[in-house]
Amino acid sequence: MKRRARGIVDAVCSHAPATHSPPFLLQSLAWLAASFMGLMIGFSTTSPCQAEPVDFPALQADARKTFKEKVGPFVKKYCIDCHGTRPEAGINLQSALSSPGASASFLHWKKAVANVKVNDMPPEDAGEMPTEQQRREFVEWISKLKYLAERDPGPFVLRRLSKVEYANTLHDLYGVDPSIADSLPEEVVGEGYLNSISPLQSELFLEIANKVVDQVVAGKGEPPTEIQKRLFSEPPAEGADIPTAVRKVARSLARDAYRRPPTERELDVLVSVFHLGRENQLNYLESLSLMWKAILVSPQFLFITPAAEVNAKTTIVRLDDYQLAARLSYLLWAAPPDAELSALAEKGELHQPEVLKSQVERLLGDERSRALFDGFGAQWLGVDKLDSQTFDPDLFPQMTTVLRQSMADEARLFFQSIIHENQGVFRFVDSDYTFMNEPLAEIYGLDSSIKGLEMRRIKLEDPNRGGILGMPATLATTSFPNRTSPVRRGVWVLEQVLGERVPPPPPDVPELVEQEGKSFEGLTLRQRTELHQSEATCANCHKVLDPIGFGLENFDAIGRWRDKNNAGVAIDSAGQIPSGESFSSPAELKGLLAERKRDLARNVTERFMAYALGRKLEGYDEVVIDQLMEKLAEDDYRMRTMIIEVTASYLFTHRRVVD
Repeated sequence: MKRRARGIVDAVCSHAPATHSPPFLLQSLAWLAASFMGLMIGFSTTSPCQAEPVDFPALQADARKTFKEKVGPFVKKYCIDCHGTRPEAGINLQSALSSPGASASFLHWKKAVANVKVNDMPPEDAGEMPTEQQRREFVEWISKLKYLAERDPGPFVLRRLSKVEYANTLHDLYGVDPSIADSLPEEVVGEGYLNSISPLQSELFLEIANKVVDQVVAGKGEPPTEIQKRLFSEPPAEGADIPTAVRKVARSLARDAYRRPPTERELDVLVSVFHLGRENQLNYLESLSLMWKAILVSPQFLFITPAAEVNAKTTIVRLDDYQLAARLSYLLWAAPPDAELSALAEKGELHQPEVLKSQVERLLGDERSRALFDGFGAQWLGVDKLDSQTFDPDLFPQMTTVLRQSMADEARLFFQSIIHENQGVFRFVDSDYTFMNEPLAEIYGLDSSIKGLEMRRIKLEDPNRGGILGMPATLATTSFPNRTSPVRRGVWVLEQVLGERVPPPPPDVPELVEQEGKSFEGLTLRQRTELHQSEATCANCHKVLDPIGFGLENFDAIGRWRDKNNAGVAIDSAGQIPSGESFSSPAELKGLLAERKRDLARNVTERFMAYALGRKLEGYDEVVIDQLMEKLAEDDYRMRTMIIEVTASYLFTHRRVVD
């Protein structure tokens, strides 16, 4: 982590453009690395509260016994020949056998389970095959391995601000328009590993810092702006103590930008930047501007960093209140802590359970909480790709910019309503209302009484509609440009809704339209798709995926209902879910999925936890999720309750100390 931090600062320095900034700014930025290094050692002296099941030792002992007697022999007999020292498909079970509870092994076990569940592994030509009972037992055994993981809050992610968070922060602190950050590249947030800065980004951050300073600080001979006066105060009178005045300004600037009080060492560095400016013939205001610019490109501003040092012998600590405030506000608002959150952090009260809960409630009740959909909800549902999704304009001329925005707004408003009303997570699947305007009403096939572009809440009478399965935004993003895709929709339901892991397709398997030697004349899309099941390499997965996708075939590529396909043949939407229950319509499919409340809730909880932590879940994380599920079950798996429990959890409020 230290090497990464130093690399970040070096990148900012070595790629900083010469325009707008004097050359010695590069030296001043390099000095910031010293203060950042100190941040990497550890912070907060609060003793951690270890969260674990009451009978954890017994569970751990059972997991060890199961691994020794069941998992190990199964893997050695059926898996190790292909997934040993030279692992195929990136699954190294030889390594996983050596350290089954290690973080590095967790993904290998997950991949193995996914393949075994759908009978994709061992392959049919492997010789001796496990029975269905043995497969089920293997999946059950693997679920116990989480108890072998080290009991800690997992890898600590020092996360960089996303493009949206960065823009919102500049706006909230300095009043500049968020569009000032439009030049930054788009990126994926949540499990997104925003913990580095590329050379291109380093140049752009400095360019944006130049623009911010130019907009806020008045030019020569012009009266100071209001924001400038707030940031820099009045210039010291002649004969005043300049170093004291500069340090006071540095403390104020850094407190806002770092979202925590700066350390004295950090202030020393910033004051040194000011003096560097003076040594290079800059006046007082120009030197302050240089110091501020250094703050705007510092890792302390661009990353969410902890505050105070920690005892060298401590390995796990509770987040200090400042970092907890920042983690919370960027999670729910994609913006820095407001005055109330900052004041609670200053008092050291935010970590108190009731205080933390009330703040989560307050933040969720604010309109800025729409950021939770933009960051998490849209990514979970896949509708963040709707803008870039292409559709054949001859087949779907309705897919205008206005309709795309209406589809996205429907998903956002529906997501927010589930949270604000604290509805059960299962309502995402089975609901009797949605939000729409005139363009969406046409897609839904409703009467002409809905006029205009204003979105309004509408009660739905059609049982096939309501919830994310019958929502145009999700149906469109799981389609091809010219037709529906039962495979894409099946994968989407299994992964995004139920939280199942679907193995990737074998390499070099062509799309339906590209397959050679097949005659598709006169075949329906269902019949064409079912051809996958005649291929040995595809059959096992497609037997699971396709039936679910067929259940949504009554909806065309942009979400309109249809009883017949383009050739006039009646749609066959019958299928079954992996547990074996059959359905004959989207409404029946929705009903079956809604009954799996715990599976739905666990999937959303795991995804939200990963988004909140900025990393994939592994090992002991699942033990904590187990505990959360017990709490959520008591409240019928309600969405707002889930968010409150995640933000109060051991994983969210604690961290591993980085060496």
